[in-house]
This record gives sequence, structure tokens and C-alpha cells, in this order.
Amino acid sequence: MAIVSISDNCLRLIEVFESSGDVSKFLKAYKCPAGVWTIGIGTTLYPGGQRVREGDQCTVQQAFDYLRFDLRHIQQIVDSYTSDAIDQSQFDSLVSFAYNLGTNALKGSTLLKKVNRNVNDPSIQFEFEKWVNAGGKKLPGLVRRRKAEAWLYFNKTLKFDF
Repeated sequence: MAIVSISDNCLRLIEVFESSGDVSKFLKAYKCPAGVWTIGIGTTLYPGGQRVREGDQCTVQQAFDYLRFDLRHIQQIVDSYTSDAIDQSQFDSLVSFAYNLGTNALKGSTLLKKVNRNVNDPSIQFEFEKWVNAGGKKLPGLVRRRKAEAWLYFNKTLKFDF
């Protein structure tokens, strides 16, 4: 049976990398490293479809509500892309990846092809680690995030100290 819902590990993984693990510091709109107005835990579009704009503010509860809203759609898409062979931790790591990079990046990736061919292929780790650039630059935060996603994928636990 397919996994179609994320666990708390997925929420925590995303929170750590989208808001340094403390969403209260990101309740005012800011520009992310890619230059996009963002608020809370990586939200760029509100549930109503409006883009985050300079000067916007939210509460901690709203930040988590926005994230959960965003993830409902993403987890359905990731489920539709992946075989039923993946487990919860693998699903969570792929949802984090897709939340950060977009579902189209996942859809066309060698990462997804390898996951669907053999969920235990050790080279999947290297496929995660290829996705570390934003704006044409290798970003240390993305290097750490991809390592954390791969760690969760293979080890079923969270780890952030890379």
C-alpha cells in the first residue's frame, strides 16, 4: 500500500532547513537565497494563491498551517510519482526534496528513476547530493539539506549535523 501522508520527521526536516529550526525568526517576509519573497517555513504562495510580498507577517501557527497546506498537494504528487515499495522515511525525504526544489524537478530526476527501479540502491544518496545549487552557486545549506534527506531516506532517523 502506498504512503500518502508525511510524518512528523518530514515536518521537522523541512522546518530545520527552511527556518533554521526556529520559525519564530521568519514570521516577517524575507527574500530566500534564490531571491523569492518567502515567509514562515518556506511559504512563497499563500493558500489562496497570492504570492508572499515584502512587509507580510504571520504567526507561528499560520506558518505551520501554510506548510501543511503546501505539503498536502506535494505529498499527493510525490505519491503519484513513486512506486508502492517506498517506506515512510523514504517518502518523507522525497517530499522534503520536492518541497524545496519543486515537484517537476523530482519528476524528471535520475533520483526518482533510481528510487522507482530499486528503493535500496546506494547510489540514490549521490542523486540527492547533486541538487545543491541555487542561482548558479553551490550553497552550504543545500549541501547539508541533501545529506539530511539522504540520511533520513536510508537510516530512518533525522540527522542535521553534517
